[in-house]
Amino acid sequence: MNRYAIRAIYMFEMSRTFRTLLQSIASPVISTSLYFVVFGSAIGHRIPQVEGVTYAAFIIPGLTMLSLLNESISNASLGIYLPRFTGTIFEVLSAPISHLELIAGYVGAAASKSVLLGAIILITARLFVPYSIAHPIWMLIFLGLTAVTFSLFGFIIGIWADGFEKLQLVPMLIVTPLTFLGGSFYSIKMLPPIWQKITLFNPVVYLVSGFRWSFYGASDVGVEVSASMTLVFFMICVVAARWILTTGYRLKP
Repeated sequence: MNRYAIRAIYMFEMSRTFRTLLQSIASPVISTSLYFVVFGSAIGHRIPQVEGVTYAAFIIPGLTMLSLLNESISNASLGIYLPRFTGTIFEVLSAPISHLELIAGYVGAAASKSVLLGAIILITARLFVPYSIAHPIWMLIFLGLTAVTFSLFGFIIGIWADGFEKLQLVPMLIVTPLTFLGGSFYSIKMLPPIWQKITLFNPVVYLVSGFRWSFYGASDVGVEVSASMTLVFFMICVVAARWILTTGYRLKP
């Protein structure tokens, strides 16, 4: 494995983040903090406990996951789209590195940014509401696995998109609505039975549910099912990204 090539791509992508701290870190943290203020403080005291915890604490995993999914997709898609847009991707493709090494560099950097952002959001949440983490190891596993999985998904979107508008199409019209409807702000057990069954077709439900279980030991879906669904989506993204690079889809004329 060409570790020098992976490190070069990784460090280049990470340096871009540190050059745009306001956009990459500060903006999503401030946006999430506003959610804590509005939903946690203004509305939270009107809602009784959910799953044995206060509403303000209950929404912390969901809000973290909301930012994590959007930022993972955004970081990875922009990271691979910019070289395509400027034409420098051909220099990378002609370098003596494998497809997996190329994916590891770009996706690893995007996932690292997302994990860093998730950690900052969790620390910021302490300023608004106390919360506990019942299973810290599982929390880190879900955090890391989700970041890598959706960074892979964003990598695929960045190759598929042929314009800056399409980079925002999937996150804005698909991922964000699925996250809001995936139990980020409520337990799906609060829904009518028919809607509980329909909601199970939403893949984000399993991500949010598993992540929330690592905090409070309670979830809408079994943690084994949540972890399995996340791994399945991860493998699908790996296969799709590998196929794209092997065939040169939208990368080679």
